[in-house]
Amino acid sequence: MLDRLQALADRYEKLSELLCDPDVAADPKRLRDYSKEQSDLQDAYAAFTEYKQVSAQLDDAKAMQGEKLDDELREMVKLEIEELTERKEALEERIRLLLLPKDPNDDKNVIVEIRGAAGGDEAALFASDLYRMYTKYADAQGWRVELMDANESDLGGFKEVTFMVSGKGAYSKLKFESGAHRVQRVPVTESGGRIHTSTSTVAVMPEVEELEVEILDKDIRVDTFCSSGAGGQSVNTTKSAVRVTHIPTGIMATCQDGKSQNDNKAKALQVLRARIYDIKRQEEEAKYAGERKSKVGTGDRSERIRTYNFPQSRVTDHRVGLTLHKLDSVLNGDMEEIINTLTLTAQAELLERENQLQV
Repeated sequence: MLDRLQALADRYEKLSELLCDPDVAADPKRLRDYSKEQSDLQDAYAAFTEYKQVSAQLDDAKAMQGEKLDDELREMVKLEIEELTERKEALEERIRLLLLPKDPNDDKNVIVEIRGAAGGDEAALFASDLYRMYTKYADAQGWRVELMDANESDLGGFKEVTFMVSGKGAYSKLKFESGAHRVQRVPVTESGGRIHTSTSTVAVMPEVEELEVEILDKDIRVDTFCSSGAGGQSVNTTKSAVRVTHIPTGIMATCQDGKSQNDNKAKALQVLRARIYDIKRQEEEAKYAGERKSKVGTGDRSERIRTYNFPQSRVTDHRVGLTLHKLDSVLNGDMEEIINTLTLTAQAELLERENQLQV
């Protein structure tokens, strides 16, 4: 581990030199690439620097134990050694996590799709609750949310809504949200006061660059149509809405919330690339599913991951057994405890696999 850290520290310091080089400063691409690489190494470099300082202090304190000391000073040295040992062990654990293989998509923006599933109008209304929850959470993180496409229900919910979340670490925070979300509550359409169970599905996909998924013009069909709102209202008299179909796979993407047909086509292609990439990623995951099962799941929409129970004001994430009795707060975007628990669980699983490989 120390050899890896020293190599990392050497690279970090080399990057500091390169970023001061006038030739690099004059080359926007190299400047951007080197800056990003150094930023990615920053946390591990800082942890290693602190680790070396604590290790040196611990060695000095242990050396003092061999000297002639009065009782008071000996007790102080003993306490210092205990404290430094704890700090060193904590840093070792943190460094192990920082050295874990990083998901290459973690720093990317995300495209999120929410669909009302089982439950008709109630599922669509719950889909709109989830959309609000994620936008509130994004606001709290300082991220930007851009609506890309929406198909509203008669009661004001979403049969389907697609939006992009842009900001540092968006995918790393939201990637475990994919799956089926279940709600238990009395629907607005229920006159008898009975509790119903409905579901909406969420898919979180990293934004994909054109070079990562190449879509040839000959492989797509572009259809234009008039955009419309719920129940046929707000009909646009121009054909600004766009549907793009990827002919080889049959995958489609639509967008009608842009300012122009060209804008909608560009956004639809963004979604199309993300969907194609996501299917390829899930196919790769399926190859290894039997070898390594993850508590936090594979990102499959059909996998039930969470229940939102309104009568008990309870939210339960079934993957990690986490239950919170603050439903209103969670639906208002207070998701950090859930997301942190899922992230720590995924890190622990990855660390366990790394340790097994080293045995």
